[in-house]
Amino acid sequence: MTDSRKATIFHNPMCGTSRKTLDILRDEGFDVEVREYLRDPPGRAELAAIYERAGLSPRQGLRAKEPLAAELGLTGDNVDDDVILDAMVEHPILINRPLVITARGARLCRPQGTVREIL
Repeated sequence: MTDSRKATIFHNPMCGTSRKTLDILRDEGFDVEVREYLRDPPGRAELAAIYERAGLSPRQGLRAKEPLAAELGLTGDNVDDDVILDAMVEHPILINRPLVITARGARLCRPQGTVREIL
């Protein structure tokens, strides 16, 4: 299989959107590396690189609906992206998912059809 048919998904099996995105990747014939990010979280540099490749800021990648985000004071407009990124590394539940990386780019795949932009 060529590198153009490989993908990595930062996945939460409890998330319907994540499961549907994984199904799309497999249905399209991708060789998928599944990273359950709550068990195997990305490091700070890796997460920052994914967001940069996807054209997202850490704020855009924050799972703001997670109660912990509000508890940690991360949802305010004045919170620095570095603070958000540090919190995501310490508390991976704050990473919005699924994040998918292919040879064509990286995307936060919400809704799941967004993954087609990088297939």
